[in-house]
Amino acid sequence: MRRDVRILLVGEPKVGKTSLIMSLVSEEFPEEVPARAEEITIPADVTPECVPTHIIDYSASEQTDEELQEEIKRANVVCVVYDVNSESTIEKIKSKWIPLVNSSANQWSKIPVILVGNKSDLQGASSMESILPIMNQFTEIETCVECSAKNLKNISELFFYAQKAVLHPTAPLYCPDKKELTPACIQALTRIFNISDQDYDGILNDTEMNFFQQHCFRNPLSPEALEDVKSVVWKNAPNGIKDDGLTLSGFLFLNMLFIQRGRHETTWTVLRKFGCDDNLELIDDYLYPDLQVPHNCTTELNHYGYQFLQRIFEKYDVDKDG
Repeated sequence: MRRDVRILLVGEPKVGKTSLIMSLVSEEFPEEVPARAEEITIPADVTPECVPTHIIDYSASEQTDEELQEEIKRANVVCVVYDVNSESTIEKIKSKWIPLVNSSANQWSKIPVILVGNKSDLQGASSMESILPIMNQFTEIETCVECSAKNLKNISELFFYAQKAVLHPTAPLYCPDKKELTPACIQALTRIFNISDQDYDGILNDTEMNFFQQHCFRNPLSPEALEDVKSVVWKNAPNGIKDDGLTLSGFLFLNMLFIQRGRHETTWTVLRKFGCDDNLELIDDYLYPDLQVPHNCTTELNHYGYQFLQRIFEKYDVDKDG
């Protein structure tokens, strides 16, 4: 997981980019607003994810196009701010800002985008009817937040979602257009399921599910919570439950449900606990643990290590010849 987050706010002039930043910092609407706010750094100990966060403002009157492109390249997430009462600023999202962000970003990966509808205190109705088609058109858009710098509505939530888009991104896990997990995510979760299936019967029983829960989240599930989980899976994916346990299909369904409900952090916690990085590759520390062996000492497998290897051998000994 990243050690810090860099958030860039862009958008048409007068949509309230600077006011949003200043309202967050001062917790009140500024009477006088400069053309551009200085870079703001929020310490780790006051952010929900305990990660330092840098917030960068953009002003067309003070910065060149080249400077804007450089800021986009440095950003981890871009917030495109629009005025909920101005159709022209909404139109600019798809005609100008999303293409600009994509063209300025690294060619191998898209920068996540948050749409920010400011001045909601002045509107008569929601702008979501105009925004939803844009969100469906561009998969890099993580979410949309309507807010108001004037009455402080959803200001902290806006920056929380921006931070979340960086630390718990959707793109490696889920294809919104297909409404399914990515192949890389399926592969990573399948590996985790197989590791958690300690008796190798293709089912996570209650004991295995509790061990998994304890390993990932440091607290077991109550019997009632376990039954609730299995009930949700059974109602939506009947082949996800077998012999009162969770199958691989059910395990994948649960994680997809978390993602579809905006709880990406749950699946990311599981993946990272089992050694995955942000690209769903195994990290070196997981593959090559640093074993500290004292001088004049050697290492060898203990009884549990031999048992583990024996179970693996027996699992894949197809012809049972020993």
